Amino acid sequence: MKRRRTIRVCIVVASMDILGGQAIQAQRLLEGLSLESGVEAELLPINPRLPGPLRLLQRIKYVRTLVTSIAYIASLLARFPRFDVVHVFSASYFSFVLAPAPAVLIAKLYGKPVLLNYHSGEAEDHLRRWPRTSLPIIRLADRVVVPSDYLVSVFAKFGIKAERVLNTVDLARFRFRERRELSPVLLSNRNLERHYNVECTLRAFSIIQDNMPNARLIVAGDGSERNWLREVAVTLGLKNIEFLGAVSPEDMPALYDRASVFVNASDIDNQPLSIIEAFASGLPVVTTNAGGIPDMVTDRETGLIIDRNDHEAIAESVIRLLSDNTLALRLASRAGEASHKYTWASVRRDWLRHYSELSRHEIALIERVESSSARI
Repeated sequence: MKRRRTIRVCIVVASMDILGGQAIQAQRLLEGLSLESGVEAELLPINPRLPGPLRLLQRIKYVRTLVTSIAYIASLLARFPRFDVVHVFSASYFSFVLAPAPAVLIAKLYGKPVLLNYHSGEAEDHLRRWPRTSLPIIRLADRVVVPSDYLVSVFAKFGIKAERVLNTVDLARFRFRERRELSPVLLSNRNLERHYNVECTLRAFSIIQDNMPNARLIVAGDGSERNWLREVAVTLGLKNIEFLGAVSPEDMPALYDRASVFVNASDIDNQPLSIIEAFASGLPVVTTNAGGIPDMVTDRETGLIIDRNDHEAIAESVIRLLSDNTLALRLASRAGEASHKYTWASVRRDWLRHYSELSRHEIALIERVESSSARI
C-alpha cells in the first residue's frame, strides 16, 4: 500500500542561462508543482555557475565544458541522496552524453527511480546513429515521458515504451487579441540553428515583400547561424527585417502582440512552445509538417501546414492569410481554443501520478478551480 507523504523531486535540466524550450518547460513544471501540497521539487542545473573567481574559467572555450561538467557531476553526487524521484530533461546527441547520461547513471547508483523526460525532435536520428550511448542509458530509466504522440511512436520503433505528457504554457501571460485587420507583420521565434531552417522563412519573406512592399519580419532567437542568416537577408535584399537575438520569456508576450502572422519553417521538430504561444496570442500560424507539429496543428482548422523546405508554399500561405481576414480569424479562434489543453491544469494529474508511482508514495490530489482567461 502506498504511504502518503511529501515526495521530493529533483528536476535536472539546463537553467535559464541557456535559453530554450527545456529550461522554460522546467520552470513551468516547478511553478505548477509549487501549488501541490504533496510534492517538493528543486531544480539541479546541468550548467551550474562556478563560485567566485572560478567563474572566469567558464568564459574559456573548451575549459568551460570541462569545469562545468566536473561541477555538474559533483552536484549530482552531493544532492541526489535526499530525493525520492529524479526527473531528467533530455535532448539528443552529444548533449545527451554530457547531461542526461551522468544523471541517469548516478541516480541508479543511489537506487533512485528515474523519469527521463525526452524533448528533442531529433530523437529518431539520435537513437539510430548513437545506439551504444543512447539506448542502454534510456533503458535504465524507470519511465520515459515525452511531450508528443510523435515521440511516443519514435521510441516504440526502438522497443522503448514512452508516455505522453504535453508541454504547457501560462496562458495568463499571453493576451489573445483578435486581429480583424491583419497588418503584414510576421514573426519567427525559433533558435537560429540549421534544423529550424530560418533561412527558408527569409526566402519566403522575399516573395512576400515583392507582393507587399510594406511587409515586416521580426526574427527572435539566436544560434550558430546568426551571421549566415544576416548575410542571406542582405543577399536577398530584404528590407523591414529585425534580428532581435535571444528574447527573454518575459518579453515574448509583447512581441507576439506586435505581430499578425506566426511563421515556422523547421525541418526537424517536436512540439514547439512558440506555436502554442502563438495560438494563445491570437496569431494565425503557418508552419511546416516537421515531426510532431501535425499532432498539434490541424491544417486549415488551427493553422496552415506546408511541406518542409518549401519557401514558395510558405509565402503563398502567408499572402493567403493576409488577403483573407475571415480565414485568418477562423484559424486563430480555433487555435486559441486548442491552446487550453497546454496548461498546468491539464497535465498536473499525469505528473503527480508518475511521481506517486515511481516513489511508491501516495499524493493527495487536491482539486483546484483554475482561473482560465476568457480568450475567444
